[in-house]
Amino acid sequence: MPDRRSIQIRDPFILPLPDRQCYVMYGTTDQQCWAGPGGGFDAYTSSDLEHWEGPFPAFRPTTTFWGTENFWAPEVHRYADRYYMLATFKAPGRCRGTHILVADEPLGPFLPLTEMPITPSHWECLDGTLYIENGVPWIVFCHEWLQAIDGRVVAMPLSSDLQRVVGPATVLFAASSAPWVRAIPHEEGRQDGHYVTDGPFLFRADGELMMLWSSFSDHGYALGLARSANGVLGPWIHVPEPVFDGNGGHAMIFRRFDGQHMLALHQPNRPPDERAMFLDVHLANVTLGEVAA
Repeated sequence: MPDRRSIQIRDPFILPLPDRQCYVMYGTTDQQCWAGPGGGFDAYTSSDLEHWEGPFPAFRPTTTFWGTENFWAPEVHRYADRYYMLATFKAPGRCRGTHILVADEPLGPFLPLTEMPITPSHWECLDGTLYIENGVPWIVFCHEWLQAIDGRVVAMPLSSDLQRVVGPATVLFAASSAPWVRAIPHEEGRQDGHYVTDGPFLFRADGELMMLWSSFSDHGYALGLARSANGVLGPWIHVPEPVFDGNGGHAMIFRRFDGQHMLALHQPNRPPDERAMFLDVHLANVTLGEVAA
C-alpha cells in the first residue's frame, strides 16, 4: 500500500465518502503530463490520508474521445446522485478545454457527459471547477495566459443537467489584478508580461464566498485567496499576500471525518517531485457548497 510521499500527483482533489469512511484522491497522474499522449486519470483511496490503495483507473479515453494530450486536474463532485468529473484536455489543432464526465461510482469508469468540452471552443481554457449557488450550477475556469496573455478567471452558468451553458461567460478578474502576482519567471521559459491563472476552487467561510487560485509570486508558484460578498459574479477582492508561498498550489478544501477542514495542494511544483500535501484550515463557518455536501 503506497504512502502519500510515494505517489507523484499534481492538482490533488479529495472526495470524502462518509458512508464508506474513506477518501478518494484524484489528480494529474500521467508522468509525462506536459507532452505526449494522455493516458487517463488514476484514483486512490485511503482511510487516513497517509496510506493509499490504488491506483484505480478512474478514466481511460476511448479511441473516439477528442482529447489526446495534457490530461490535467480532474476534480469530482457528487451531484444529483451521480459523480461528475471536470477535467482539462487538449488535442493538436484544438483549444484546450474543460470536459465534464460522469460515473455512477466514485472510482468510475467516468464517461464523457457530452461530445464537446463545456468551455468555449475558441478559447484556451483549463481547470474548470463546479460550484452551486442558489440551486444554479456554475463552472468557474481559467482563460489561459497562452492566449489571454494576462490569464483570467471566468464564470458561466450551466443547465441543471450540466450539459449546456445557459448564460454569458463573465470575466471575474485577471491575474495581474492580485497584488502578489508576478509575470511568469524566465526560468519557466516564458515571455515577459504573461500572468498565470490556475486552479480556482470556491467555498464559503464567515459569510463570504471565497476562491482559492494559483499563480506565480516573487518566490515561485503560490496560492492566493480572493473574496466576494456578492456571490460568484463578485466583485472579487484579493487578499494582498499569498496564503501559501512555498512553491506549491492548485488547492482545494475538504472536510475530514472528524470535522476538521483540510487544504489539499501539490508541492513542490517541479516534476517528477510533486506530492499531495494536506494542511489544517482554520476559518470560521466553512461550508463547501451544495455540490460538495
